[in-house]
Amino acid sequence: MTSGTTPPSRTPAADSPWVLRDYAFIADGERGALVDPRGQITWLCAPAWHSGAVFSGLLGGPGRYQIRPADSWNVWGGYYEDGTLIHVSRWVTGDGIVSCREALAVPADRGRVVLLRQVRAVRGDACADLGLDVRAEYGQRPMTDLRRDDDGGWRARTGGLHVRLTGAGDARPDRNGGLRARLRVPEGGAHDLVLEIATSPQDGPLDPRALWSATERWWADAVPGCSGSAAPRDTRMAYAVLNGLTSSTGGMVAAATTSLPERADTGRDYDYRYAWVRDQCYAGIGVAAHGPHPLLDRAVDFVSERLLADGDRLRPAYTVDGEPLPGEWSLPLVGYPGGGERAGNRAGHQFQLDVFGEALQLFAAAARHDALDSRAAKAAAVAADAVAARWTEPDTGLWELDKRWWTHSRLSCVLGLRELARELGTPRAADWSALADRVMAGTRSRCQRSDGFWQRAADDPGAEAALLLPLARGAVPPTDRSLAVTRAEVARHLSDDGYVYRFRQDADRLLGDAEGAFLLCGYMMALAAHAQGRDVEAARWFERTRSSCGTAGLFAEEFDVAQRQLRGNLPQGFVHAMLLECSARLGPSGLSGGER
Repeated sequence: MTSGTTPPSRTPAADSPWVLRDYAFIADGERGALVDPRGQITWLCAPAWHSGAVFSGLLGGPGRYQIRPADSWNVWGGYYEDGTLIHVSRWVTGDGIVSCREALAVPADRGRVVLLRQVRAVRGDACADLGLDVRAEYGQRPMTDLRRDDDGGWRARTGGLHVRLTGAGDARPDRNGGLRARLRVPEGGAHDLVLEIATSPQDGPLDPRALWSATERWWADAVPGCSGSAAPRDTRMAYAVLNGLTSSTGGMVAAATTSLPERADTGRDYDYRYAWVRDQCYAGIGVAAHGPHPLLDRAVDFVSERLLADGDRLRPAYTVDGEPLPGEWSLPLVGYPGGGERAGNRAGHQFQLDVFGEALQLFAAAARHDALDSRAAKAAAVAADAVAARWTEPDTGLWELDKRWWTHSRLSCVLGLRELARELGTPRAADWSALADRVMAGTRSRCQRSDGFWQRAADDPGAEAALLLPLARGAVPPTDRSLAVTRAEVARHLSDDGYVYRFRQDADRLLGDAEGAFLLCGYMMALAAHAQGRDVEAARWFERTRSSCGTAGLFAEEFDVAQRQLRGNLPQGFVHAMLLECSARLGPSGLSGGER
């Protein structure tokens, strides 16, 4: 698909989108879907994360799968079953309560998505309307060859995809080429629907009971209890989100969506359906803070393969298959209000020095759990060599901005080198320690004030919240004056009412006018306070940031403090990863024993 081939248009049946905080998210690791309060699957790409959407209502396009009460006089609610991405939408109607349990079936098949929905009559008889219109390639391919099998199941094609639906034998085709049905469920009963979208024709059974049972077992095995963390339920939720975002290849997408605006009509809307190496490392390090769970191994494997393949030319981001990112192009959609309609991402061609430092920290974290095999150890050496070769070069940094001598990039590398040297203890450890000392000395001479404050870049004396992370993790000793001074400056210049912002965009605007609070940075502030032994203060930063989620408990990248709304793509993996790390470190086993 190329820009301009089809003019953007809104399908007449498309509903207006909701604010981002009201969407729920279900996923199976290979793709993910957003569910709105009307019971509509409003976004799903198939067969893979970066494939074309088959339901694109989120961006104003056609394609929908909706189950909602026939009684329009209702109030919506919902929740996740604890430690899973099994979601339950719930509506209180004028004369009853109706719910719809929904999930993507796991374990997943990369060429086949199975969407489970179960309508329940919680109180009173339930009457719900079903609408299905699967449209591949961002709505450009209507369903064709729609037919009903002898057993009451429906089949169709859309582009190169094959569709099956069971549980709607009484459905009828509508004038737009989709299916419609009215479902009636007696009080206390349940009605199952199974939707399959696959790259090849399928004839195997779609037994809802077996699929639900396998899905429940998978989630029970995938998510640990987290009882020793600071916020056990939210920590389990973070684990579930990270599991849902992570492919069987080990690649974790940054978010499930594209083109959701960070700021309305500013062009700051990007495609995050790809695996950022940095985000992958944050997830692995966060998991390692709690224990040697499988997500740690998957992160190590994915990052190792990318380093061994590309060396010091490591890209910041890849597809979950490890392929280069496509360049940006326009989608044939109107876009989310205030956002754009783009796919692809230019960041895949940037040089970001800090990803080597984050990779080294990930490998060191794995080594602490005796989870670093010989191939990963070889990749760690490659990352250290890349730092040695390129640490003096300007890079685009964590925030993917202009090429400059960013302080955060270098402190991340210092920390990674020192941790690797300590954990591996190989003959090369002394060389890595010496390299860390050289990078630190060079960075101090160019990026540190005489009072110890670490400034943003060699040519920018401002405050930078991202610096709190390498400082908190040990780039300097916790008693080093630079940690206290830098954190105090960030709190003074980049925080407001307990929320933390990345950096000051300009001197003329208030922090909240320039962009939303950056939730990643709120957790970084909590970790920095904890590193200083200021645990009560750390808990305050943690709890303030933890409260900045949507109705379903999901976090986006930014939080608009004035409007109390989420901003950016959803759900943002690295925010959930940092919540996990914070919760593990601030929990009973990680606390330092009180405020000092």
